[in-house]
Amino acid sequence: MSYPGYPSPAGTYPPQPGFYPPQQPAGYPPQPGAYPPQAGGYPPQAGGYPPQAGGYPPQAGGYPPQAGGYPPQPGAYPPQPGSYPPQAGGYPAPLPTGTWGGGPSGGYPSTAPGSYPNPGYNAGMPGGTMPQQQYAGMGYPGQPGQTMPGYPQAPSPNPPMPGFGGAPSPNPSVPAYGGGGGAMPVAPSSNRVFRGTIKDFPGADPLKDVEVLRKAMKGFGTDEQAIIDLLGSRSNKQRVPLLKAYKTSYGKDLIKDLHSELSGDFRNLVMAMLKSPAEFDASELHSAMKGAGTDEACMIEILSSRSNAEIKEINRIYKENNKKSLEDAIKSDTSGHFRRLLISLAQGNRDERENIDVNLAQQDAQALYAAGENKLGTDESKFNAILCARSKPHLRTVFYEYQKMCGRDIEKSISREMSGDLESGMLAVVKCIKNTPGYFAERLYKSMKGAGTKDRTLIRIMVSRSEIDMLDIRQEYVKNYGKSLYTHIHGDTSGDYRKLLIKLCGGND
Repeated sequence: MSYPGYPSPAGTYPPQPGFYPPQQPAGYPPQPGAYPPQAGGYPPQAGGYPPQAGGYPPQAGGYPPQAGGYPPQPGAYPPQPGSYPPQAGGYPAPLPTGTWGGGPSGGYPSTAPGSYPNPGYNAGMPGGTMPQQQYAGMGYPGQPGQTMPGYPQAPSPNPPMPGFGGAPSPNPSVPAYGGGGGAMPVAPSSNRVFRGTIKDFPGADPLKDVEVLRKAMKGFGTDEQAIIDLLGSRSNKQRVPLLKAYKTSYGKDLIKDLHSELSGDFRNLVMAMLKSPAEFDASELHSAMKGAGTDEACMIEILSSRSNAEIKEINRIYKENNKKSLEDAIKSDTSGHFRRLLISLAQGNRDERENIDVNLAQQDAQALYAAGENKLGTDESKFNAILCARSKPHLRTVFYEYQKMCGRDIEKSISREMSGDLESGMLAVVKCIKNTPGYFAERLYKSMKGAGTKDRTLIRIMVSRSEIDMLDIRQEYVKNYGKSLYTHIHGDTSGDYRKLLIKLCGGND
């Protein structure tokens, strides 16, 4: 619309001679020189705005179109107070529904910097998509006065890590929930950031590498430093082909030669580094159930932290190597609800979608409360069904809603309701889902704490996480235990074993 005596607003076409003018809104008089109101239109209203004194007279034919758009004309009136200035290129497209802050990176930022304290949160790790529930004062993140209580600050983008052995990232990091309120994950970004310590070595040649290894073992004595330097600077996909290259070049078995030349924990570490991720996991699961006693913590660690694709590959290799399925091995070696938990995890059938249905998360939180704290006894099968089938971003929302609903952290409820292996297993699943690097930092700390070292656990985690999230594990370690992982490894191990572990650690913090 236009006012008599005022120029056409910026960004609109002025009335052109010979064209029908726009319909005038109610309350405004017809414009000079315009056609009279049509039948059925709004008649001129008494009390309309008269032409303003000192205004610009109407221009013959209106203002002509300006090259490159329609900027305000010299002498035109400025925008009115409180109105929005003209946007370059128009207003942005509406945000996709169901996303926090406009979805993918490059849209609105996740949260305004400095909005929240953020204990335990690792900026390098991804989270789930933000729930769609509206809270008081919630608007677009980053705008003044529009914040969401209980949600952490995280920089955008906040990308997921590459998965172990090239598979999708197993688990993102989220803060611990507890105290006065939980904290929610932020939406993942499509960008990926490498958070491991071992990378592909540029221009690595398997035939040249095995020549170095052969030379290190040939003759009297062994050049362990040459082996450490080579294996400690090659990624898993560059190490595994060395077995075939060695046999091609020398007609001998690299594993057997190394096994005869090396000893102790250093030999075990070298053997672990020459297996593919799935082969290593399958062999660790087999060892965990072999002989007297079972390493339940090892089984839970592997099955709760690997992706569906990784678990399916572990199942395939386990059966191929042991002539027995992983599920049958679990059945014969465990019992009760703990057996059910392991079998559920071993299916590799967890929902891996990133989207979150907050209503369903609230229902799941209520179901967990009803199955535990709110009844006499515990319905373990309900915990099993939710913890093993739901997606990890969804479960982080469930844990948040649970804490908000009953005022108690899900881990505390599990400890009150369960005991033994089932309690340990359920707690490990929850910790791994909430904060994967924090979970592995705790596992590493316990492996070196006190008298003696649980070398099998130390080797397994250092090898399996070195190309996924070792940098994040190091950050969690120094934050939670007051000294660096590097320092703890250096003080708890020795010799060539220590040198190769330090290579996998990648540095001091």
